[in-house]
Amino acid sequence: METQKETHQFKTEIQQLLKLIINSMYSNQEIFLRELISNSSDALDKLRFKAQTDPDILGDDSQFKIKIVPDGIKQTLEISDNGIGMTHDEVMENIGTIAKSGTAAFLEALEATKSQDTLTPELIGKFGIGFYSSFIAADKVTLITKAAGSNTGVKWESHGDGSYSMEEVPKETRGTSIILHLKKKEKDGQDFTDEWTIRQIIKKHSDFVRYPIAMDVEKDEPLPKEEQILDKEGKPIGKTTKKVIREETLNSMKAIWLKNKTEITDEEYEEFYKHISHDWNPPAERLHLKLEGTIEYNALLYIPSNAPLDMYYPDAKHGMHLYCRRVFIMDDCKELMPEYLKFIKGVVDCPDLDLNVSREILQQNTLIRNIRRNLVKKIFELLNSMEKEAYDKFYNNFGQVLKVGIHSDFENKTKIADLARYKTTKSDGKLISLKEYVEKMQEGQEEIYYITGENLTALMNSPHLEILKEKNFEVLLMTDPIDEWVVQALTEYDGKKIKSAEKGDLELDKIDDDKKDEYTPLFNFIKVTLQDHIKEVKPSTRLKGSVSCLSGDTHDMSAYMEKIVKATGQKSPEIKRVLEINMNHPLMEKMKTIFEKDPGDLVLKDYSGLLFDIALISEGNKVLNPAKFSQTVGDLMADSLKV
Repeated sequence: METQKETHQFKTEIQQLLKLIINSMYSNQEIFLRELISNSSDALDKLRFKAQTDPDILGDDSQFKIKIVPDGIKQTLEISDNGIGMTHDEVMENIGTIAKSGTAAFLEALEATKSQDTLTPELIGKFGIGFYSSFIAADKVTLITKAAGSNTGVKWESHGDGSYSMEEVPKETRGTSIILHLKKKEKDGQDFTDEWTIRQIIKKHSDFVRYPIAMDVEKDEPLPKEEQILDKEGKPIGKTTKKVIREETLNSMKAIWLKNKTEITDEEYEEFYKHISHDWNPPAERLHLKLEGTIEYNALLYIPSNAPLDMYYPDAKHGMHLYCRRVFIMDDCKELMPEYLKFIKGVVDCPDLDLNVSREILQQNTLIRNIRRNLVKKIFELLNSMEKEAYDKFYNNFGQVLKVGIHSDFENKTKIADLARYKTTKSDGKLISLKEYVEKMQEGQEEIYYITGENLTALMNSPHLEILKEKNFEVLLMTDPIDEWVVQALTEYDGKKIKSAEKGDLELDKIDDDKKDEYTPLFNFIKVTLQDHIKEVKPSTRLKGSVSCLSGDTHDMSAYMEKIVKATGQKSPEIKRVLEINMNHPLMEKMKTIFEKDPGDLVLKDYSGLLFDIALISEGNKVLNPAKFSQTVGDLMADSLKV
């Protein structure tokens, strides 16, 4: 039965990506073979897992295998497997799709590398583009696949020129074959049809793949005696060997996580990390565990050296793979690692787990909860043992995610707080721990002070800190949005209360009651003038040099939190704040004099608005009426320069 060939155009973003890949020149061309073998391994994992509940799906073909077929004459390289295969719709959905994090995100990440003509190796695979790496080495790629249980196969083909074709084709066996029509070999380039080259690539990148990676190789074997020519003395004359083709397995297939640590080299650890993470960079740290006793499991965990590009995407996958006696159960196993450690990559193999376990059952599984608790404990120990320079690099990459645990994991809240790091008003731009902060607290200081905001320079110079700086008290500068949730959950540390520098009464200075009474009429006037924007006007115990600032009550939403809520498009209740005024500032004395002479003087309203605008600007916010603000400041400047 003849079927019609379909021709489709790649999406614009994918055409851009293909152009970058095809035109890229770098030394790691061999990466494409690792990616295609990993895809085949995934397809076999999926079939093996499905066969646990549907054994008939295997039929007579139960020996899982990945086959490499090089052809030096035709200059093709075929990678095939007898895995789960794909239907027509699955080919449409999966081949030519850059993960769920999106093509736009990938291209933005590429833009961030400031390289428009070079595709860096570490980006390959991070966004599910492993299949596309074929075009690094091939002018044309042909994919033929048949889904397990399906009656027909599907052929996909593309020259990487912006379009691809699809058609139904006969295929006897399930699985997928990818045929690469190789580019002309560059001078000093690798020959991907050469047996030795293929062996080296697989040994380097895919030795630990749990399925046999096979290839037919030519060998010399002894001639059977009946085929040998013997002399009178019975000694062979002429040829004693013959050339034969034999299928040979190229990888060891040893589950690295089950091996003894002493048997594994650093290079093997790194290559396995690249296999499960699709990250070309070596990991920052690793943790290899073997637990025996009431709970038995093996685990091999890695901390990446850099944050993945899709770490903050809601649909970004967790990096944990779950096995039972080397049988793959699932990847993206969120039940093995809390959300705030989702960047951890690795494998857990638990022999006591039911092979038919579902994600819903895992959520209630006591064994999994115990493993998770132990893994988290071990990771904390690893992080605490890191050298300062290495840990600071880790924290710059993952600290924002790690701090989520302070709000979400009550059991480990204090341990995560120990791992948190902040810049402060005294740290000269360096990160310090809360423990270090407490150790350096001044005599008489009873509380840990912090201020939140998005701009470090603005926080350092915030008028809210003036009294604290005068008393030589250090202040934590919190610039991550998650810090707003951190301080809600972490109200004290090491017996010291954690207090906002911009909310509530700092109780560090006393108000002169007599002077306060003198200013009360003016403050009431300012309050009435600004009643649409503020809820109170009061003398400040924070300010020393500045004239005004805005503060909130202890349990009010901070200015930064309000900005975060608005940025997410959520509706937040209108929160009026307190306008604090420095009664010792020369401006206030002059305003009081004018007010006492003529409470109706129009300049008082202008100055009241200016006090509010100054307070807004000092915390990094925009003034409500920029034109009015500009005019008022201009008039003031003109008056001050009169000659």
